[in-house]
Amino acid sequence: MQPNSSASPKAQAASLFFAGLLPVIAFTLIEEYYGTVAGLIAGMVFGVGEISWELYKYKKVQKLTWFGNGMLFILGGISLISSEGLWFKLQPALMEGFFALILWGSVIMKKPLFVYLAEQQGHQFPDIVKTRMNGITIRSGFFFAIHTGLAVWAALAWSTTAWALLKGIGLTVSFILYLIMEGFLLRRAVLKQKAE
Repeated sequence: MQPNSSASPKAQAASLFFAGLLPVIAFTLIEEYYGTVAGLIAGMVFGVGEISWELYKYKKVQKLTWFGNGMLFILGGISLISSEGLWFKLQPALMEGFFALILWGSVIMKKPLFVYLAEQQGHQFPDIVKTRMNGITIRSGFFFAIHTGLAVWAALAWSTTAWALLKGIGLTVSFILYLIMEGFLLRRAVLKQKAE
């Protein structure tokens, strides 16, 4: 079977949230048993693996994967030189801050990211939904900005396990709950307008 030539919009959307998760898990597990340097090397090896997998599966590597893993290699290299895992741990915070800026920038450019991703999958929205999606995109930017602050705090003061849980489960679960709440409010607004 031939690998797919390009990633689907759904795969692209998933990569926004899960990019860099395997290197974080590898770093956490190895660091706990074998120390910071071994954890850093494992995390960076898994970063190479993530890039290689995308290259094999889609015949190209998404920009976000290059960016996330590029940061991981730079910060991981600094951490290796200093024998301090802090720089590696700051990578999720930088990614989340970058994503907040992307969300806000997409609204400024009048192409909200969530609308764009949905339209890439063939969905078309009425004007009220597009207008509300602007607000959702802006508020999601604030969600990631707040999470960036949390991630910096976790890198500086939390245990490696607690930091990894925030990066993996914490971010994913809290963002899903947030989107469910936004979806409920959007649905209510659309039904209200239809009733008028």
